[in-house]
This record gives sequence, C-alpha cells and structure tokens, in this order.
Amino acid sequence: MWYNTKATELLGIEYPILQGPFGGGLSSVELVATVSNAGGLGGYGAYTLSPQEIYDLNKQITAATDKPYNLNLWVSDTDTLNGTVTDDHYAQVSRLFKPYFDEVGIPLPEKPAPFASRFQNQLQVILDIRPRVFSFMFGTLPPTVLEQFHKLGIKTIGAATTLDEAIALEETGVDMIIASGFEAGGHRPSFLASAETSTTGTFVLVQLIKEKVKTPIIAAGGIANGRGIAAALTLGADAVQVGTAFLATDESNALPIHRQMLFSPQARYTTLSRAFTGRLGRGITSRIAKDVAGKEHQFLPFPLQTTFMSSLRKAALDQQKWDMVLFWGGQIAPLLKHRKAKQLLQSLIEETGAYFMANSSS
Repeated sequence: MWYNTKATELLGIEYPILQGPFGGGLSSVELVATVSNAGGLGGYGAYTLSPQEIYDLNKQITAATDKPYNLNLWVSDTDTLNGTVTDDHYAQVSRLFKPYFDEVGIPLPEKPAPFASRFQNQLQVILDIRPRVFSFMFGTLPPTVLEQFHKLGIKTIGAATTLDEAIALEETGVDMIIASGFEAGGHRPSFLASAETSTTGTFVLVQLIKEKVKTPIIAAGGIANGRGIAAALTLGADAVQVGTAFLATDESNALPIHRQMLFSPQARYTTLSRAFTGRLGRGITSRIAKDVAGKEHQFLPFPLQTTFMSSLRKAALDQQKWDMVLFWGGQIAPLLKHRKAKQLLQSLIEETGAYFMANSSS
C-alpha cells in the first residue's frame, strides 16, 4: 500500500503524514493528539518554552494520546551578538517603525533585554522525557548528541532548505530529513547560507536530495491535499509534512482571525519577510512587510525583533488593523477546504489512496 513507507516504519505511525510543529504558541495539545490518534504524526513546536514548560506540555500530550508524536526545537534560537544590539542600532530601528506605533497610538518599546539561548537546557529535557520523535531546525546536532537520542530510542529529524544542508544533516546521523521548500509558511530554517538564497521549491528539493542522500526524506511546503502527497511520494519522499492546512483547523492554537485569514481571498498573496521577527518567514502579505522591504539591515536580529514588535502586534489586533499583522501561511492556502483536523487528515488519506488506485489500474 502507498502508506507503507520507510517513514511509517521508522516513526511507528500508520500514515506518512506529519503535522507541522508550529512554534510561537500556534501548536496545541488537542491538534497533536487528534493527528496522532488518527494515524499521522502530531507535532508541537516548543522552541519558545522553558524546560519546565516542555516537561509539563509532554505530560499533557501523553495524557491525550498513547501514539507517537513529535516535539520540535530550534538549534539556533538567536542571531544576536552577545544577546543584544547597540543603542545606535536600536535607535535606527525605532525610527523606521515609529510611524506604525504612532498609528496605533502606543509608545515605542524600550530596547529589548539581552537574550540568552535556552537550547541546551531544552535539549536536556527532551532527552529526559523521551518523546518517540524529536525534530529540530536551524542547524545540525553533533553526532555524539544524536547518538544519545538513538540509544534512548528517540527518532531524530533535521530540516534542510538546500541539498548542502541535507548532506550536512546526513553526515551527523539523523534518522530523517525534512526537505523544506520555499512555498512553506512560517520561518525558513536555513543554516548554511542566507535564507534569501536558499529558496528551492519543495519538489525540486526532494529530487535533488533523493539523488545524493540515502536518509529518508519528508517533503514539506505546498502540500495540502492528496494530489500533493502523491506527487511527493512519487518523486521519492517517504513522508510529507503538512503545515498551513493544519494551522487553519479549529484545533490549532492560531487566533480565530488568523484561521479566518487563511480561508480568505488575502491568502492568495504571501510574502517572505524579516520585518516581524528578524528571521525570514512566509506569511500573508501585510502593509508593513511591503513598506520595509529592502530595509532589512535596519531590523533587530532574531528574536529581539519579535520582542520589539510584540506590543505593535497586540495593538493592531485589538484595533482590527489586520494589514499590520503577520499571519503565517504558505502559498497553498487558497486550496484549503477543511476546518477540522480529523476531517482534514481523513481527506488526505482518502485522496492519496484514490490517486494511487486510479493510476495503478490505468
């Protein structure tokens, strides 16, 4: 059967369909459990959580499902030098964004406090709680660390946006590699070259990696229906990761207006921008992203830009100024149909099966 792949065997799941592990508070225990209980692999983006919060979250997930699920972290969680920026740099950023703060009638924030990476402490919790699957983005892990995961029976998945990144991940010993195409919503997890120069489409990237790498591949970006899954598997992927379509379901932790926007005509237009977080990511096109395009050198590095923009985001949401808010979403959003996660997964399974059935008999 089409769903018996290396991925289902490795991950201990029924169908080779992974739910994107959304960071920044967009994941939910309900969504993870719904997807995992229905035979896919639910995922939770935990990079903003403290070690204690990850521990508590894991207890909630294991209470909601006894099936495999994926916890996701970011290897590189800051682009700052010594955790902060100069006063001159902050003043420059303030001047650029001041008109937007004035428009919503709130003061500019103070310079964000220095940021210290939490990744090593987060990683230790993952080793302690032992989820069946651990995925990571924005880098590689030392082979010695991956060996620790393997000894504990935890399957590891790294994310690549280029062939070079996939080769680097394979050399470290990951179990699977996500081929993250530039169509995908959310942050671009590039780590060897700039995200702006690492913009290969999903189906080209899958073929490039398949040609040079033996590690099983998960296709991600621009997949929201059975035709997309069938195409990815046909080109050599062993599984797919579906992000935007699951983000738009009622079970995700996205705001109601965010979900509404993903089903709206505005979802036809997406932009890659650093304006809201300091790292390149795809969301529904906003006025701010268009206005400040080409001025990236004036932004704060990640995650200080996120902190700087947080009060503006809150005020814009309160005042329903939707064109000032970043709503994460991928290029496939105009094809979304389902608002319930279980219904979406069932549809993906049925459509993929029907496609392979039709083509095997023709």
